[in-house]
Amino acid sequence: MAGDWSGARLVMRILSAIVLLTVASIHLFLVFDGVGGVLGVLFVLNGVSALVLTIGMLTLRGRWLQIATVLSLLFVIATLAALLIALTVGLFGIVEVWTFTLVPQTVVVESVGIVVLAIACIVLLRRPSAVRARAAR
Repeated sequence: MAGDWSGARLVMRILSAIVLLTVASIHLFLVFDGVGGVLGVLFVLNGVSALVLTIGMLTLRGRWLQIATVLSLLFVIATLAALLIALTVGLFGIVEVWTFTLVPQTVVVESVGIVVLAIACIVLLRRPSAVRARAAR
């Protein structure tokens, strides 16, 4: 059974890294596509943050991996929330429209990312059964 969870942990780490890399790619593409000003700076920060979290998901172990997983979930939730706020009432004086470059795709990617990272949190924060058995004694 421990081997099964080990495989699931690896799969979730890789899927999480793919999600984070996709989020980073979208934001950095938009900067290179011409988004500037305050929004451009925020997109660069978002892209760099997603890249750092991607590296963390692939390289960290133990408690640090668990922290990186939770931070990644919160990061993608915040990124999607910022986009949805910008689409509805505006954020930092910026009102976004659905027809802007990659907006619909970003909503889909980040929504799927939230699901993937939530599952990753469950899998990576779960203690192995051997550890639970020792703790119960």
